[in-house]
Amino acid sequence: MRFLALSAVLLALGDAAPADEKPADGSSMSLFNGHDLKGWKFRGGADAAKRSRWQIAEYVSLAPNMPERFVLKDKVGLLVNGGDGRGVDLISQQEHGDCVLHLEFNVTRGSNSGVYLQGQYEVQILDSFGKKDRDLQYGDCGGIYNTASPRVNASKAPGEWQSFVIDFRAPRFDAAGKKIGNARFVKVVHNGKVIHENVEVKGPTTASLGGPEKARGPILLQGDHGPVAFRNIRLKSLPSQAP
Repeated sequence: MRFLALSAVLLALGDAAPADEKPADGSSMSLFNGHDLKGWKFRGGADAAKRSRWQIAEYVSLAPNMPERFVLKDKVGLLVNGGDGRGVDLISQQEHGDCVLHLEFNVTRGSNSGVYLQGQYEVQILDSFGKKDRDLQYGDCGGIYNTASPRVNASKAPGEWQSFVIDFRAPRFDAAGKKIGNARFVKVVHNGKVIHENVEVKGPTTASLGGPEKARGPILLQGDHGPVAFRNIRLKSLPSQAP
């Protein structure tokens, strides 16, 4: 298997809204400003910062003699969990309910990460390149962890940029705070291919933030399983509909 190094790719960013600003229904905001970790915090608090591998780079490529690692250059544009990737998770200060999340990601050979909606429900990020559709499991790239395997394997080779567009419906609660409707992935598109539609999740994913399910929560980017780079992280808030 031949792994392709990533050529220089510059990030085109939209205007970043303040981290504490709630986007209006139907509006879109950038969760990453391309320059620093403003709007994000480490899972585990201040002590976790010592274990962090997160840094900012202009572009990444696979290390020529070690495709399990990234080579980084410069200090603007991309959000990268570098080194061996065995660091800490990032949590957005921005919270969301019903939403559409768009993000682009890049993994090294054999790497493992994930994006958690509301910090609770994970869409897996993994090097699943070349795996046959019939062999896919919920732990493969695009899988809704603990719940559903992707319909097809849309994964690109390590070192190539990929995308998710995730249409998410938050869990529903009555006036007393009792859950009356599970969270649902209305649609997940991986590299232009629909891999999930109307998948209900009964509860939080393994390794989620834990605690009770809520109507709103943050985006969590997994940073303790392997190298991964992100760009163009955009959140569109949707009007909440009836249960």
